[in-house]
Amino acid sequence: MDDIEAIRKLKARYFRTMDTKDWEGMRQVFTDDVTVDTSEAGGSIVSGAENFIAFLQDTLRGAVTVHHGHMPELDLTSPTTANGIWALNDVVIWPTGVRLNGYGHYHETYEKVSDVWRIKSSKLTRLHMDLTAPQAD
Repeated sequence: MDDIEAIRKLKARYFRTMDTKDWEGMRQVFTDDVTVDTSEAGGSIVSGAENFIAFLQDTLRGAVTVHHGHMPELDLTSPTTANGIWALNDVVIWPTGVRLNGYGHYHETYEKVSDVWRIKSSKLTRLHMDLTAPQAD
């Protein structure tokens, strides 16, 4: 498999493990020292894979999520590093009934560690968000 295809599969695994709440599987997509920046999307900056997984577990507890990544722009910058941008559409429905439908991009860097590609950094930017309150009965 070539490196570009390996990175595509890595990001697909990221989306799948998030939506299925497979936190152990998701942990494997990141370098140990990953930095995830969601500050432009209303979140924060989290450093370290364990910290990010804990953040997601807390933020998404009980939520149903659907993430779709599209149209990757991937560039190898060395035999062991790469950059990428992914178009994103995500839906998050929390147990309270609050629903988010978001559109934006992931801006990422990747690192090949022991012949396996991992996400080194990820920054989420939003173009638009629909946030709706639960419907009254």
